[in-house]
Amino acid sequence: MVCTQASALKHPLPCYLFFSVFSLFLLFGIFIIVALTFLILILLLLSAAIMGKGDRTAWKANYFTRIISLFDDYPKCLLVGVDNVGSKQMQEIRQAMRGHGEILMGKNTMIRKAIRGHLQKNPLLEKLLPYIVGNVGFVFTTEDLSEIRKKLLENKRGAPAKAGALAPLDVKLPPQNTGMGPEKTSFFQALQIPTKISRGTIEILNEVHIIKLGEKVGASEAALLNMLNIQPFSYGLAVQQVYDTGAIYSPDVLDITMDDLRARFMNGVRNIAAVSLGISYPTKASIPHIIANAFKRLLSVSAETDVTFKEAEKLKEYLADPSKFASAVAAAAPAAAAAPAAAKEEPAKKVEEKEESDDDMGFGLFD
Repeated sequence: MVCTQASALKHPLPCYLFFSVFSLFLLFGIFIIVALTFLILILLLLSAAIMGKGDRTAWKANYFTRIISLFDDYPKCLLVGVDNVGSKQMQEIRQAMRGHGEILMGKNTMIRKAIRGHLQKNPLLEKLLPYIVGNVGFVFTTEDLSEIRKKLLENKRGAPAKAGALAPLDVKLPPQNTGMGPEKTSFFQALQIPTKISRGTIEILNEVHIIKLGEKVGASEAALLNMLNIQPFSYGLAVQQVYDTGAIYSPDVLDITMDDLRARFMNGVRNIAAVSLGISYPTKASIPHIIANAFKRLLSVSAETDVTFKEAEKLKEYLADPSKFASAVAAAAPAAAAAPAAAKEEPAKKVEEKEESDDDMGFGLFD
């Protein structure tokens, strides 16, 4: 029997049972479809999680291997801070460093873990661990570290002051005409900046120390610098520590030149010579002076007594007859003047002799 509207009025119970069973089957089918859909989604999520975990594990293993290989391949590196360095600037720095070194960035925990796992082979790396703090990275190289630092400094970029950021340097506003209208006067007054109106614009009268090193930049200070189109800060890879074949030292050491080392060495030699002379202790630096002083004392003793020796005879002769000393000085003056001229002629003569000998060797050897 087909349950139509007319038959439902005549036979209500069979039609009610039919629609009830049909509704149950329909609901059951919908439930099965929804359950299968959820099951498929769960399976997909589980498989993605398993695959992602496997990929993550493989990535970590490759990252650890790369860290260790860099420390093995490069004997020196720079530990750099990367605060306030954007992705675009980092890409520019990587391009500038191409062919000169490699830049390594990553989580500090992973870098420490990789280094600790490599300490048995290279225990000197343990010195780096206390400095891997904050937002840092490594620049590995085999070139001169001073030149690498110069390249990093060349890639610093100017940046505006941001409210809440720590100031890396002092910022001072010089006396100037700001070009702003009088309506901004209250803004300067709030910052206690002395100004005056000059030709319809605000002029700063005195130099103002608007931001101090290490302090947080205020919202008003940042807004004023932005209105003046001033970018007081510059950010880039800042060298914090230098690692060179197991030794760690401050980047200030890179500022020391060979002339500085030579000057300090000579100053040390002079100090050693002075101390050695003061205590009469012979050293390589003091022996020439000790011998010279002793010889002078011997000459003094010989001049005052009858004791004599070969080197003192001429001195005694001059003391006995000073006119001989005057004649000796007069005779030595022309000879001293002629010595430079003779020295100039001698190299030319040597060159001529060398050319003649070369000619003889070139043609007379096989005749």
